[in-house]
Amino acid sequence: MRVIELPEILAALDEAEALAAVEDGFRRLSAGEVQVMAVGHLAFGDPPGDCHVKGAWVAGDPVFVVKLATSFYRNPQAGLETSDGFMAVVSATTGEVQAILHDRGRLTDLRTAMAGAIAARCIARPGAKVLGVVGAGIQGRLQAELVARTLGLETTLVWARDAARAAEAATALGAEAVALEALCARADLIVTTTPSTTPILTADMVRPGARIVAVGADAPGKRELELALTGRARLVVDSRPQCVAHGEAGWAVRAGLVDEADLIELGDLLARPIRFADDETVVADLTGVGVQDVQIAKLAWRRLAG
Repeated sequence: MRVIELPEILAALDEAEALAAVEDGFRRLSAGEVQVMAVGHLAFGDPPGDCHVKGAWVAGDPVFVVKLATSFYRNPQAGLETSDGFMAVVSATTGEVQAILHDRGRLTDLRTAMAGAIAARCIARPGAKVLGVVGAGIQGRLQAELVARTLGLETTLVWARDAARAAEAATALGAEAVALEALCARADLIVTTTPSTTPILTADMVRPGARIVAVGADAPGKRELELALTGRARLVVDSRPQCVAHGEAGWAVRAGLVDEADLIELGDLLARPIRFADDETVVADLTGVGVQDVQIAKLAWRRLAG
């Protein structure tokens, strides 16, 4: 068994290849070709943090992957990275651990950003030019970079509760730090990336035809979008059962505003694209699925194993 550290992992990854692999994972998930573990989750209150354990196996693959990822949101105040973790690559034939990818949470961050870019491409209106990013942490910055680059967006707006962090992120990204209301008014596409447990975006804030990629609600109790907003939107989900259990879509389903059967899985949307009406509000609810971890870890491991 090899323990592989982050620099070697990143050197083995090609962004375009990884993006295509994650997209293929969503297609195969919706086609019923993936076994996904129940999500393991621990929540910590002081200091605030999360631990997620996810895993999956794609039918026919020689390996499966189990991932542990942590996020502790006050770490930067102590000079530490917010994220940490590893991915275990395990033989699907013998059960032997082939490698520990000690990615320190970076592969999780990257595959999440890639899912955001994939979903954004599926729901964005033609001619979209302005991206609004809610949140100024690692994921906010990654989404801002990858979504803008993938869709060819021209302007990026950033808002965060901490105005200083928003300004810092905007400077690093070549973006503009703005008030939340201004972001909602100007953005053609909004990506939300916070660990909030109370809604940030309300139905009154966003204009008709808003396109939103919601990344933050990856555990029970989290939510970034007001129920009145999700209840009136077309909802795209990375995994129907996961999003009903603890995503933005789950709040609307439990309130009786949306029928679970009407949720559109991202893999199905990739296979059969929909031309959403220009005045139709569309929300992509991304909770993070184990198949994303399999696809990006498998890609890195194949290159490293030669």
